[in-house]
Amino acid sequence: MSLNYDLPEEAVMMRDTVRKFAEEVIRPKARELDEKEEFSPEITKQMGELGLFGFCVPEEYGGNGIGYVPYMIAVEELARVDSSQAITVAAHNSLGIGPLYYFGNEEQRKKYIPPICTGEKVWGFGLTEPEAGSDAGGTKTKAVKDGSEWVIDGSKMFITNGSTDACLGVTVQTVTGTRPDGKKEYTCFIVENGTKGFEGKSMHDKMVWRASITSELFFEDCRVPEKNMLGKQGEGFHQMLDTLDKGRLSIAAMGLGCAQGAYELGLKYAKDRKQFGQPISTFQACAFKLADMATEIEAARNLLYKAAWFCDQGRDEYRKLASMAKLYCSEVANRCVNHALQLHGGYGLMKEYDIERFYRDQRVLEIGEGTSEILRLVISRSIGCYDF
Repeated sequence: MSLNYDLPEEAVMMRDTVRKFAEEVIRPKARELDEKEEFSPEITKQMGELGLFGFCVPEEYGGNGIGYVPYMIAVEELARVDSSQAITVAAHNSLGIGPLYYFGNEEQRKKYIPPICTGEKVWGFGLTEPEAGSDAGGTKTKAVKDGSEWVIDGSKMFITNGSTDACLGVTVQTVTGTRPDGKKEYTCFIVENGTKGFEGKSMHDKMVWRASITSELFFEDCRVPEKNMLGKQGEGFHQMLDTLDKGRLSIAAMGLGCAQGAYELGLKYAKDRKQFGQPISTFQACAFKLADMATEIEAARNLLYKAAWFCDQGRDEYRKLASMAKLYCSEVANRCVNHALQLHGGYGLMKEYDIERFYRDQRVLEIGEGTSEILRLVISRSIGCYDF
């Protein structure tokens, strides 16, 4: 039996295409967009034209259907240059398109997925609330049946892509009753942008992902038809957990790309910067930092690609590996940006050096889509530490 670590041809092509785009289109604008806290519909549309939306969606719905390994590589290459553009792609694919494709009926798929695979429109994923973060079961947003409609009341926060003019709609988890065991019953609904009683507001003054749209969503007597229910009543919590499992792969890819980008910035600076008459890369204290970074990035890449490959093969083991990859890649990114900034010295604290932005953008990776603490709990359960 032999192992083949070569990437499939479509993954190599995706890597080369996205890297070229990130270097030529995104890098020249990244610092300005970050400074202005400005989302770019133009770049988003261009990413759609490159086929960066709909990796796991068949062509009949407007996607390319090439799978999770190329998807991870695309997100990695974007995050290597700018995490704001990477999260736009990651959230839109995993949290936006994913629930519609995996749990929507044929009518919903054909109506909503094609326009959001072009990059001209995006979709939001309404799960997190002011009192429901790591405790996703703490959802308070409610939906009550009224004839042929459901009336939604509540709010969501920290929702990527939920308030831009390009947002076509959101998937929102609600409480629709109580199960026989006394626990809350959760159901997801599709809420189109422009629906009366629904409003999305952009959140400003962020430390991270400043060129990405982060939103608060408000629902007040928001009425949606029965046909906007995603799947069946009571399936919402399962849908959200499945979505988060897959979403953790893309956040892991962001961590990997952030780490790679920081490493490259650190290596270049260390080779250019001279102290005591020679490049600081020749000093062991600096060289060992770079050696550690390169080693951890290689380990992180192997873990993530394996998890993505398992997902493409339909093997349920990917769920555990996705949690491991998200945990490890995000913390490797933490260590790499710290090392790279240390190599830059005082210059690393200045906005004219990209490592300053990388340092800020990394921090959310250990929080969003499962904090490091929650992921350690998930992993410990998956390896049998608990009987419940």
